[in-house]
Amino acid sequence: MIDPQRWLRLETQRGLRASACCLLAAIVAACGGTAEVVRPLTARGDVDAIFAEYDRPGSPGCALGVIQNGDFVYRRGYGSAHLEHAVPLDADSVLKVASVSKQFTGMLILLLDERGDLALDDELGTWIPEMADLGPITINHLLHHTSGLRDYLTLTRLAGYREHDYFTAADVLDLMSRQRELNFAPGDEYLYSNTGYVLLALIAERATERSFADLAHDLIFTPLGMESTQFDVDPMAVVPRRAQGYATSPEGFVVSMTDLPIVGDGGLLTTVNDLLVWDRNFYENRLGKGDPELIRRWVTPGRLNGGGGATLTGGGTYGAGIIVDEYRGVGRVRHSGSYVGYRGNISRYPAVRATVITLCNAAGADAPGLADSVADVFLDTVLAPAAADSAPAPEAPASDDFTVAVSQLRQYQGRYVSRELGVTYVLRIRDGRLVASLPDRWETVLSALGDGIFVDPATDVRIRFARNSAQRVDGFLLDAERVVGLRFERIG
Repeated sequence: MIDPQRWLRLETQRGLRASACCLLAAIVAACGGTAEVVRPLTARGDVDAIFAEYDRPGSPGCALGVIQNGDFVYRRGYGSAHLEHAVPLDADSVLKVASVSKQFTGMLILLLDERGDLALDDELGTWIPEMADLGPITINHLLHHTSGLRDYLTLTRLAGYREHDYFTAADVLDLMSRQRELNFAPGDEYLYSNTGYVLLALIAERATERSFADLAHDLIFTPLGMESTQFDVDPMAVVPRRAQGYATSPEGFVVSMTDLPIVGDGGLLTTVNDLLVWDRNFYENRLGKGDPELIRRWVTPGRLNGGGGATLTGGGTYGAGIIVDEYRGVGRVRHSGSYVGYRGNISRYPAVRATVITLCNAAGADAPGLADSVADVFLDTVLAPAAADSAPAPEAPASDDFTVAVSQLRQYQGRYVSRELGVTYVLRIRDGRLVASLPDRWETVLSALGDGIFVDPATDVRIRFARNSAQRVDGFLLDAERVVGLRFERIG
């Protein structure tokens, strides 16, 4: 029988990076409880120094857990869970983990598929008829970010919502029901979209006639004994040991929390200690029917219409709420998350049965980067040599090489409405520059990139003006992070 750890190491050593990521999905189930016990990890450096910025009174920070063979080999909190009461952050502190939540949503959908409550080939309209018919979008597409649906967080920002504004899942559904175009045809591409995971939570509720939070509690958290873990559907509820989120301001730290009752794409509250049993389940599945095939399906990447796997920028593939890639030559199963004052990351290295967890309540914390630094310390003997740092090429100025005369800018002045967002942007000339605004919300000076193409340098939002048959500007298309080709019509 082939030793899966040796197999993966040989593949990565040969430099077959894409192959290793695909192979990892196939060997996870084979690892099960029979994988070879690897040499225990020991820290080959100063772990605490990595968190020195937060390891002091009066600072929020991070809770760290390093796991091998199902047990902690290092566990510590740095900083405070609650600054006002000087409560230390530790492995029992409850933190919101943002998009780290997606792996639990993905697992829950697979469990409902296993039970026959839904099928991954079900089309979106079967469960959410309120949505316009935008093409044959399936649950599989939602799981793997290949649906083409625009990201609701990007859309709400474009509609003038601020990070701390309140809206509900019903508001998200209303926004998405007004969408009339996709970023791309379903299955043609990969583009990360939080929308798909909010809709997955809704589908789970409609398929079972139960709340998403209760489903996760009964099908995942209770079977595994994750007693401090829950989806945060009632942000006003008292949660024992909840760590408050913080951001920085010129005056120091300020509270940075959200009261959004939206789950699926995020919304999970958990602890480092609870994530230990979640990590154990990767190797010995206890969920559903207890079939190790469930884990293999969880990490299996989505497929594109052309037959290939959906590849992430920078490498790796996306499973059912989980990323499979590699770090310094060793296969990795991971996901990170960030929202308001919370940052989180779980990085698992199946070849050595090791996992690094970093959960932070400081908006400035780089949870994935901190986890990589911890892996450098603990996994130094199995990781490939670190690549030499190379200075990134300086970015060219967005607009300084392309100027537009005021006489030419006048053709773009006017009011432009997006029926899908329900907002009107105003474009006007000021001091020889084209200025865009959403009245009472924001204003920005645009820079020209080319003929009829402008960008907001602060956000990289780009607009491309369109003309009618008479060559009059009658609208524009907007591209922003996870939104492509959003139409605005000129109304004045």
